Amino acid sequence: MNSLGGSGVPVSALSFGAAGIGNLYSEVTDEQAYEAVTAAWTSGIRYFDTAPHYGLGLSERRLGAALRDLPRARYTVSTKVGRLLEPVDTGGDDLADGFAVPATHRRVWDFSADGVRRSLDASLERLGLDHVDVVYLHDPDDHGEQALREGFPALAELRAQGVVRAIGVGMNQTRMLTRFVRETDVDVVLCAGRYTLLDQDALTGLLPAARARGISVVIGGAFNSGLLADPRPGATYDYAAAPGALLDRALRLQEIAGRHGTTLRAAALAFPAAHPVVASVLAGARTAAEVRDCAEQFAAPVPEAFWRDLRTEGLLPATAPLPATASLPEPEGA
Repeated sequence: MNSLGGSGVPVSALSFGAAGIGNLYSEVTDEQAYEAVTAAWTSGIRYFDTAPHYGLGLSERRLGAALRDLPRARYTVSTKVGRLLEPVDTGGDDLADGFAVPATHRRVWDFSADGVRRSLDASLERLGLDHVDVVYLHDPDDHGEQALREGFPALAELRAQGVVRAIGVGMNQTRMLTRFVRETDVDVVLCAGRYTLLDQDALTGLLPAARARGISVVIGGAFNSGLLADPRPGATYDYAAAPGALLDRALRLQEIAGRHGTTLRAAALAFPAAHPVVASVLAGARTAAEVRDCAEQFAAPVPEAFWRDLRTEGLLPATAPLPATASLPEPEGA
């Protein structure tokens, strides 16, 4: 088990992302969601991440129900704040936001101190828990100043009061995450999709800054929302159809993996985990079979020759740490 920054909050090296059991893209039954979380537990996963955004609260409700009979002291849960859920009676569905659920609520952006507290209280009720271990400010891209001035201090106060043990920010970009790393005392940042076999944007700014400050990083989107799990026409990249050039690159990566007797899925999970500041790799899954596959792929060694070939072909930068040989120069004033 790793821990988040100086908080002491333990996380498993592979963690469970619960967007899928919130009906991301398509429906999952309550039974399938329960079985997915149970499979994660039996596979040794002890860190579970969710958010109100995922299925308008459905992910939190299902995750809480699945964890209810497990020993609370043995797992870590994170959720997120920044989107309040307000009831509406307009009918329709939530597919425009990516979730196959009825549109019973609308999301309201709110990174105020009051909004942070209200969001956390509502999440605890949906989860059926008396506390969560980690809370992230969720996607403050267009609300950065309020998140810094109001949202972060509110989380810091909750941490000081012992209501939560670790606080952070979760985003799909690195620029603002790096700002939070440099300007606040977050324990962890969750960086989705920006440190993968297809995108190493985090390598030059965010990861060195986090290393210099002793802040942990959780990497989400290791499969870039699907392309690196199953590269084929129609596969998704950052929640939209993958551009042709990226599909070709992913297919080339898959070809090299096959040549070395490994899988692209195993390599996609192993790559971000090799960086010394990465505490956990968050794998989204919607079924027990997907969870078990992720756990098996994560445990499978990837041949060193595979990584050498990627560097030789210019598919990975020379500065990216590799599994079993991870090393970096000392950080320079990040």
